[in-house]
Amino acid sequence: MVTAKKYVLRQHYHTWPKTYELKLVEEELPPLEDGEFLVEAEYLSVDPFMKAFEPISKIGSTFIGTQVARITESRNKYFPVGRYVTSCFGWRTHTISNGIDNGDYPAPVLLPELGKLPVSLGVGILGIPGVTAYFGILDICQPKKGETMVISGASSTVGTIAGQIAKIKGCTVIGITESDEQGEWITNELGFNYYINQKKDNLQQLLQKYAPNGVDCYFDNVGGTISTRVLNNMNTLGRVAVCGFHQNYSNEDSMFNFNKAPIVQPSIVRKQLRIQGYLVSRYTDWTDAIYQNLMWVQEGSLKYNELIIEGYHNMFNAFLEMAKDSNTSTVIVKVPIGK
Repeated sequence: MVTAKKYVLRQHYHTWPKTYELKLVEEELPPLEDGEFLVEAEYLSVDPFMKAFEPISKIGSTFIGTQVARITESRNKYFPVGRYVTSCFGWRTHTISNGIDNGDYPAPVLLPELGKLPVSLGVGILGIPGVTAYFGILDICQPKKGETMVISGASSTVGTIAGQIAKIKGCTVIGITESDEQGEWITNELGFNYYINQKKDNLQQLLQKYAPNGVDCYFDNVGGTISTRVLNNMNTLGRVAVCGFHQNYSNEDSMFNFNKAPIVQPSIVRKQLRIQGYLVSRYTDWTDAIYQNLMWVQEGSLKYNELIIEGYHNMFNAFLEMAKDSNTSTVIVKVPIGK
């Protein structure tokens, strides 16, 4: 018998989870059946999207999150012992899976052999953030060489990857950040052409300066008034991938008060914009995306920056690090518990 430890939702929260809003419990796992395999988590993610799913999470459910886990026992030939998977198993140490999409979250995906690269990339550039950016840019935005792309939430894990893929495709890339430190990181280290500090810069003036011929594509991580301003500066037949609405994640009132929603229809109609919201779970060809991102990493075209925090018990501190305006890293928690 294997005992799993997991965080479950004790009560709904309004900003980022506190220790009293989650509860650490134990779960005895049954023996494996045919087609199943057992994994042990090694790295867990803390991501902004967790807040978006909080209102629809049930009290008592395992707290949402992605992880890289090692297969320790298997009765499934497609998931052999010793290999690593990336999946949305949540904040738990051990999980039994049959390798199939359970309807709520995507099926676990085997990570490729990484050589000297860290396996922790499976919760970042080779995991859900990387796959999300890959499909949002290439399938929805479909950028062409010479076009101008704006990325909001540009210093987030998804935002940094999305911007770099747009650069690979030959775009001029403008990143919107929450601080100059983040802006200098994405321009000096990741190759973005320009950044705009949403907290102190005049967004309208700088959009007109950096994109004098208008914006062709927009990868939207934040929503709200920032996105309204970007839409106003888009060209006819512009493409928009709506990945998140981070500007509203920490404000329960604005998340559900549609009377306060910015007016975007004039820009959509007049400029005939194609706007598509998406969840990465809609895509089935994750392996292709992961292998392509890996190739770009190996070539040096995709860069990453990780902050590893030791110990399952430090999940809450990891959230605080992720939420800092100065943060330029993918914040990752290394397990097992107490180490």
